[in-house]
Amino acid sequence: MILIAGARAGGGAACFQRCATPNRDASELALPGAFGGPIRVASASTDLTGLAGRYATALFDLAVEEKALDAVAADLAALEAALEESPDLVRLVRSPVLSRAEQRRAMAAVLEAAGAAPLTAKFIGVLAEHRRLFVLGAIIAAFDARLATHRGEVRAEVAAPSALTKTQRTRIRAALKKAVGGKVAVEETVDESLLGGLVVRVGSRMVDASLRTKLQRLHLAMKGVG
Repeated sequence: MILIAGARAGGGAACFQRCATPNRDASELALPGAFGGPIRVASASTDLTGLAGRYATALFDLAVEEKALDAVAADLAALEAALEESPDLVRLVRSPVLSRAEQRRAMAAVLEAAGAAPLTAKFIGVLAEHRRLFVLGAIIAAFDARLATHRGEVRAEVAAPSALTKTQRTRIRAALKKAVGGKVAVEETVDESLLGGLVVRVGSRMVDASLRTKLQRLHLAMKGVG
């Protein structure tokens, strides 16, 4: 068990709590118009029992206790964006060559420059000390899942080959809200390799209605002919 020592006021410690693993089920998500019809997909809640999940749970609980939830969430969003945009930062968090101290100092400099909250900086320092920076991306995803649940939202990731129009965005949000039966926080990304259509992920459910995948399936089907 790993502790974030001194993270709380008064020098207390927060340990990682184990969470029950939810049962898998299935549901349907209907994509509007040209994006496709209802598709049945396997579903399961985000796993908070693994390494990344336990770290995310500890950070989330501390952030709530210290009333720093919004600040920590913003810091993690900025780190997530930086990881997507900076190959150097990715090499830093994944490097098996750099020492713990080197990783800790480098991440502290990054967070200081970004004006990160003290709790975020301390947490990242703990990750560096325990050689766990390589799971930072998974920790952020698990934290976001807890945050969405806390706010009564379902987080959806929508990937399209080009930026969505206002009409498409409205229709997709409406379809997602109807499918999940509540508020949906939508994160949009552009993936030109999709060629057409959408890939939608809601929690651990995924609907792949992209043209790329349809062509791949067609190719596999054609290989089986004759």
